[in-house]
Amino acid sequence: MKPLNLPAADFKIKKLDGKVWIFDGVRKKFVVLTPEEWVRQHFINYLIVNHNYPRSLFRIEGSLAYNTMQKRSDILVFDRNGKPWMLIECKSPDIKLSQNAFNQAGMYNMTVGARYVAVTNGMVHYCWLAPKAGEAGIFQEDF
Repeated sequence: MKPLNLPAADFKIKKLDGKVWIFDGVRKKFVVLTPEEWVRQHFINYLIVNHNYPRSLFRIEGSLAYNTMQKRSDILVFDRNGKPWMLIECKSPDIKLSQNAFNQAGMYNMTVGARYVAVTNGMVHYCWLAPKAGEAGIFQEDF
């Protein structure tokens, strides 16, 4: 997989039935390794190892309903009171982050109500304080 602009990590990876799998320590199972999953696992590792986010406060690919559609958030981190703290949308490293990615994350957050929203493709990372009604989001320098 492509090197990312995130700290390196020692992941458990295996090949089975012609597919490559990576162990997700939050979900406690092996998942198919796609470019987006590569970014997701690196970003989770970054938050846990470099920013001391507790593993128990993560929900990965949790379902959410937007209008009549069922969607999945890539990473949702909760605060210690169980309230959504940060919603993170992950993209493949080969996908240039565009306004569509920001709109998607913002749309998901209308359902979730996290305090912070982030978008990453593993190469570039953006995080902003989620806006309240009628306000603009405020970009953050760190997570």
